[in-house]
Amino acid sequence: MENVTLKVDGMSCGGCVANVERVLKAVPGVVTVKVQLSPGLAEVNFDPARTQVAALKTAVEAAGYDITG
Repeated sequence: MENVTLKVDGMSCGGCVANVERVLKAVPGVVTVKVQLSPGLAEVNFDPARTQVAALKTAVEAAGYDITG
């Protein structure tokens, strides 16, 4: 398993946090997700044999949020 922390911009409420968690959990290979509104971070534990960081970023961006850093 691998861990990555993504800096997510554009979240403004608890609904945004829930939305980011939902789209990340839907990516095949994702094991756990923890999203924090402040400071705008998503911590993801995933199986690198099933998905890659680029797929995680794409899922978040497709939901309308920006990945920075």
